Amino acid sequence: MEKRILGIILSLVGVVGLILAAVRFANGGSGNQSIRMIVVYSILGAIFFFSGIGLIRNTKDKAT
Repeated sequence: MEKRILGIILSLVGVVGLILAAVRFANGGSGNQSIRMIVVYSILGAIFFFSGIGLIRNTKDKAT
């Protein structure tokens, strides 16, 4: 059960990271700093999201 909760938390953090990347992309901005931040947010968001989804899918429920 703890792994499933951790998976949900990681998925939510990943979604937040992807949303932040989308907001930064939509607001635009110039320079390497803005592009770097968009790439960092999107990569970290994707890593957290897919690792969380993987934990949720691969964790089996135990009978109580």
